[in-house]
Amino acid sequence: MKDGQIIVGLDIGTTKICTVIGELASDGVLDIIGEGTVPSDGLRKGVVVNLERTIASVRQSVAAAERVAGVEVSRAWVGVAGNHLKAFTSHGMAAIRRGQEVTGADVERTIENAKAIPLEANMEVIHVVPQEYVVDGQDGIKDPVGMSGVRLEVDVHIVAGAQGPLQNLKRCARDAGIEVDGIVIQALASGLAVLDSSEAELTTVLVDIGGGTTDVGVFRRGNLTHSAVIPLGGDHITQDISQLLRIPPDEAERVKKKYGVAVPDLADREVALEVAHPNYTASLSTYELAQVIRPRVVEILDLVKRNIEQRMGALELLAGSVVITGGAAIMPGLEQVATERFRLPVRIGKPIGVSGLVDVVASPAHATAVGLVRYGMTHLNTSGTAVRRTPVPEGSSIRGLLNRVRGIFKDFF
Repeated sequence: MKDGQIIVGLDIGTTKICTVIGELASDGVLDIIGEGTVPSDGLRKGVVVNLERTIASVRQSVAAAERVAGVEVSRAWVGVAGNHLKAFTSHGMAAIRRGQEVTGADVERTIENAKAIPLEANMEVIHVVPQEYVVDGQDGIKDPVGMSGVRLEVDVHIVAGAQGPLQNLKRCARDAGIEVDGIVIQALASGLAVLDSSEAELTTVLVDIGGGTTDVGVFRRGNLTHSAVIPLGGDHITQDISQLLRIPPDEAERVKKKYGVAVPDLADREVALEVAHPNYTASLSTYELAQVIRPRVVEILDLVKRNIEQRMGALELLAGSVVITGGAAIMPGLEQVATERFRLPVRIGKPIGVSGLVDVVASPAHATAVGLVRYGMTHLNTSGTAVRRTPVPEGSSIRGLLNRVRGIFKDFF
């Protein structure tokens, strides 16, 4: 492994765009050397609805991370969410010649057979995650290469997305000067960032509550075995506050972040909020605010539980714990509400196993971006997409020049 390899994670979300730059040393340690977060207003429920605004925000986020890291990057792993994502499990089988051992080519052939299922014309496969292999009826095998048998089987978790939203996401990165190494669903990326080895090996539920959507991932024996997207997130809490107080969403977001709690008993009944409106002044207590927030939080968590149980069975019997990430996970009381709804141990997940700017990314809101970098680590040997450290020229930016030239051509053509 070469020293100084740079890996970039680009989390293009509904409420924020976050770029994290990681440097992988020869000893395998991942140093976070750059981070840039800017507001996002070009997406709705994880899907790009305004290309120009999203491209501009991506440029700002990447530039901010480059300034901190002192390097210039040209490629990144990009996170994806949205209702267009579909996930399902498929089974594949292949014959092994009698008297021969299972080879890597046999494994690939078995996985290809599992992938050979009809998809809608507009769908594109994003992930194919092998679960476990079966050799001549013997299950629970993680790596069958070298084993003897005549039949190899595998179950794979397949995630696909609509081509339109995926292409728009890639275009936003490319037009901002970033080549896309690959697309990664947010539940998988967040899980890689926050789950420790014991949680990944056992059955753990990962819930990433973002602005427009909530991403769900169930990890078992180190693999993603179930994933889903719930079309509700932190923005819906903001909308509830905005409608109650009849204030703009930006002001409602500020009130939510500063005073919001998910459990009314945690709120101070003595504290009253006065929010100025052009025509009147709205007033309510933090306790009343919590009474608005809690029902929406309960709804989101109950939808997560229902989704998992419809596909995998009773959650209490299936999983050992729940880990919650995403910007909404910062809200006080959310962990308590989740424990009540899931009836399982719950913790708030923050990125682990990294060094460098640990304090900067030590937040549930950074889970996806850090996880994208970690995903890139696991694909270095196969993709060759890491780039070496390249100092940013003093007082100039190659990407900035290219973007200005591109803008000139757009004006004329």
